[in-house]
Amino acid sequence: MSTSCTYDVPVPDEKKKTVILGVGNLLLSDEGVGVHVINEMMHMHFPPDIELIEGGVDGLRLMNVVVEVDRLIVIDAVKGGGSPGSIYKFRPEEFATHADTSKMSVHQVGILEVIRLSGLVGKLPETTIVGVEPKSVGMGMKLTPEIQSKVPRIIELVLDELKDSV
Repeated sequence: MSTSCTYDVPVPDEKKKTVILGVGNLLLSDEGVGVHVINEMMHMHFPPDIELIEGGVDGLRLMNVVVEVDRLIVIDAVKGGGSPGSIYKFRPEEFATHADTSKMSVHQVGILEVIRLSGLVGKLPETTIVGVEPKSVGMGMKLTPEIQSKVPRIIELVLDELKDSV
């Protein structure tokens, strides 16, 4: 998967460690959007204080990543009720009072739970989640065309988030 877009990668404050984390299951089509986006972003150059991580479906094993950073940007498939390809950008606390937040991610232990648990151990990074409404979570290793066409826009949103944190 490769896009022909060129992006300006912002350079954040040297003191802030930032992780861009793509999560999802590559075997379930659009559920793997976060990992597909991270794989695309691996072709870009980032300063040493910005790390790209393929989180896959690691769930609670991502706790070590979350508690060791100052800034976290997560890319994930999110069932938000919109049409396939809808892009959501939110902070975890924006959904703190919603009864069904544990079901927003299509993973068993969603990244929202991992982020909340990191707060319980005393280290809650500044976090933004960029979510994409999946079209298909059936077996398949490729994104559907509707979701694949959103990859450049997702990357732009992530880079905008980095600029906002500079």
